[in-house]
Amino acid sequence: QVQLVESGGGSVQPGGSLRLSCAASGSIFRIYDMGWYRRAPGKQRELVATITKSGTTTYEDSVKGRFAISRDNAKNTVYLQMGSLKPEDTAIYYCYADLWRLGVPMRSDYWGQGTQVTVSS
Repeated sequence: QVQLVESGGGSVQPGGSLRLSCAASGSIFRIYDMGWYRRAPGKQRELVATITKSGTTTYEDSVKGRFAISRDNAKNTVYLQMGSLKPEDTAIYYCYADLWRLGVPMRSDYWGQGTQVTVSS
């Protein structure tokens, strides 16, 4: 079994900051890419940021300069530091990990349960 558990969501005023965390646990052999998606009400899922095992990052254009993704490989944890938050950042944020489970002959994506981020005055 593999679990991804997110934390850190909540409500914040425009211009505020939040930090999301996502810890992977279970029968993990190796984790490759990790990242965050979000789904806003009435919109399609959107890739927010990704980070490779070596630390190379990518960002969706609307969050560049405001969000920062990082990871702690020793803790199998990925973080998303969100700053200068806007109402349009309101969404459910999901973390994912591209990983190889012990005893399974292929890599797969695993997902967290999602955490709500609400930006409103």
